[in-house]
Formats: sequence, structure tokens, C-alpha cells
Amino acid sequence: MEKFFKTIEEKIRKSGYPGKVSGEKIYVEISDEAEAQEEGSYLYMKKQNDDIMFEYRVDILEDNINLATLRIHTSEKNYFIDFDSE
Repeated sequence: MEKFFKTIEEKIRKSGYPGKVSGEKIYVEISDEAEAQEEGSYLYMKKQNDDIMFEYRVDILEDNINLATLRIHTSEKNYFIDFDSE
């Protein structure tokens, strides 16, 4: 799982987002939200602080969860991360 968390963090850094992120924290937030949901695609919005909001697009499948995209909205700029692309 540690490699998975690092991959999340690396893709976010490659987007140019300068803030500190934790792949593990993101995974836990998504997993908690997805637990009670049926299969399908969902948008989750999580306010990190007054100036930063994360918007996750998550695909919930029968036996796993796919973090498809993340948009990070800041007061200065928006960042887009597509986890399904290489």
C-alpha cells in the first residue's frame, strides 16, 4: 500500500500543486466515503481549509475503488490530476 500512497503523492506533485499532501490520508478519506455507496461514479468534495478544496471523482466497483481524478481548488489556481492516465 505504501507504493500506492506514494504514487498518489507523486502525481499530485507533478500537477504543480505546491502544498503538502498525504496519499494515505486521501485514500482513507475516499474509502470512508465509498463504504456505504453502491457501484457507480461519484464526486466527493473535501474542504481542506479556508482556501483549499479537493474534489475527487471516484469509481466504485464491485470489489474495489478507483480514484479517477482529483481537482484541487485554491484561491490562486486550480490543479487537475488524472490518476487513470500514465
